Amino acid sequence: MITVFYDGKCGLCSREINYFKNRQPLKSIAWCDIARDPSVLSQRNILQSEALMFMRVEDETGKVHSRVDAFIVMWGQFRGWRMLARFLSLPGVHALANTAYGYFARRRFEGYGHCKVAAENDGVTVPDLLRKNK
Repeated sequence: MITVFYDGKCGLCSREINYFKNRQPLKSIAWCDIARDPSVLSQRNILQSEALMFMRVEDETGKVHSRVDAFIVMWGQFRGWRMLARFLSLPGVHALANTAYGYFARRRFEGYGHCKVAAENDGVTVPDLLRKNK
């Protein structure tokens, strides 16, 4: 089983997650809305603000993937999406996708009040989160 940690207060994020919740994955998936219940993050030593900045997915071995790697793991569980996951894994494509996602994620994070509150509560700034999660 994999675990997907997502921002349930983000409209775009919720729409994507709901799309996948209504599909049949190859393996079981636990869906954790960390905007509403961040308690699952502390046992993995992840700050709520980190998980709100960049999506995270825990694979079946317990390894936590972030940024584009999280999408690759999640999309790899769904027929029709595995090809995109493989494509994003290609070296040049992966680097470009991570850069684009980083830009998008920062703008999204800065646009939501609950993300800013989480960062303040965690004692971190947006630049701190970006440096830590490269």
